[in-house]
Amino acid sequence: MKAITIRGIEPEVAEKLKQTANSQGKSTNRLILDMIKKELGFEKKKQYSRRYNDLDDLFGTWSESEFQEISNTIDQQRRIDPELWP
Repeated sequence: MKAITIRGIEPEVAEKLKQTANSQGKSTNRLILDMIKKELGFEKKKQYSRRYNDLDDLFGTWSESEFQEISNTIDQQRRIDPELWP
């Protein structure tokens, strides 16, 4: 691979690059390479990056009492009123 030196980077820009790299858990070098690839159209797109907006993150978060309360409410709503269905 080719090494390229970039001269004339202002201290504020260098600091912002370091901060951004740290926040993304990358090295400054990796951050700059990723930015260059993205800008030049070489960024690899993830094939399977579909996001779902379902309720999976709620699975298993109810306490037993919350579950009972919700179950009782659903059971009440599912009751058939005999006078409405002769």
